[in-house]
Amino acid sequence: MTDPSDWIVDRPDAASSGDEHPPLLILAHGAGAGANAPFLARMAALLTSHGLMVARFNFAYMACAIAEGRRVAPPRARKLLDEYRQRVAHWRVRGHRPVIGGKSMGGRVASMLADELFEKGDIRGLVCLGYPFHPPGRPQNLRIDHLETLRCPTLICQGERDPFGTRVEVERLPLSAAISFCWLPDGDHDLKPRVRSGETWEGNLRTAARACAAFVHRLFQARGTAQGA
Repeated sequence: MTDPSDWIVDRPDAASSGDEHPPLLILAHGAGAGANAPFLARMAALLTSHGLMVARFNFAYMACAIAEGRRVAPPRARKLLDEYRQRVAHWRVRGHRPVIGGKSMGGRVASMLADELFEKGDIRGLVCLGYPFHPPGRPQNLRIDHLETLRCPTLICQGERDPFGTRVEVERLPLSAAISFCWLPDGDHDLKPRVRSGETWEGNLRTAARACAAFVHRLFQARGTAQGA
């Protein structure tokens, strides 16, 4: 099991939540930046303003990299599945039935577990922030086999010009009907638009946070607000 001291947990204030047991969203980090990277830290702050509790964590390879002050390449996504299972188990034994997800690689790992955990009743849904549909410049190397048959309710927030999967590319893919999208105008892999677009990064982050919060709240309302429901 995981050490509860290594979680970064952001809780909503009473005014934004109005709920003694706010909906829980677990977010894993991307391949090259940890749980406290600016993107995830800002998203967590925005999500708590919409009444969610957000729990972030570092995979073991990233915790090692941070402790040693150096970059460490991530293992293959499948080698991170057991770590994510343990993270969900940490909250399940405490009575929570969360929504899971993450940024880029973290969202991909969560997506690979989503149906398994959803069918067991351990989670309510999945949120991916910038899904890596393929490596940049290699659109033929798709990472979508499990997304074609996904049954777990899923929201993907994706920049329209994300090099890991642009809107034009993704809308041609044979993805499951369980997946819905929030497209961020002119956004890159961090949802950041170009200055000339007239959009702003903060605006895109706020749009993504609103979409995520609405999605998570719907899942909790649909299955009851009690954490064990």
